[in-house]
Amino acid sequence: MDQSRAAHRRPSFLRAIGTPPRPDGARWPWIVAVGVLGALLILQLLLLQRADLAASARWRPVIASVCAALACEVPLWHQPAAYTMLARDVRPVSGEPGVLSVSASFRNDAALPQAWPVLYLQLTDINGQAVAARMLQPADYHSDAAHDGELAAGQSASVSFRIAEPATPIVAFNFDFR
Repeated sequence: MDQSRAAHRRPSFLRAIGTPPRPDGARWPWIVAVGVLGALLILQLLLLQRADLAASARWRPVIASVCAALACEVPLWHQPAAYTMLARDVRPVSGEPGVLSVSASFRNDAALPQAWPVLYLQLTDINGQAVAARMLQPADYHSDAAHDGELAAGQSASVSFRIAEPATPIVAFNFDFR
């Protein structure tokens, strides 16, 4: 056997490793395609998570501008702790036994407009025990809530409604915003 033939028959692990040959052709179309697909993926993630991201003061301006360009809706700001109770009252209705008249005034102290809040009303007896409680949706206490769905920053609102009085005598009441 010839020496030169033996050199060509070396095992593959003894061969010199070099850089693989580059394929011929332009690579820029692939780079552009990957960039465009990456941007579309980020846009889809922003749109799918827009409600969660819009709840963050940091991300809300980004989501609002993306939705303005794409004609999608951003949910209203939700910060129940920013509502301030200005006045509240629960009284029996004269001439109608077993009926209480409830009235309240509150203000939106958030920096952004908010949806009308869910009002939580709790009535307590002389021992401080909760006798009755009710969650009131905006449609329950505000007749125009469907048409006027938000309270502007700094805007005040007054509401009144009637409820049935519990059998146990009521001595106190509490309002909360949800």
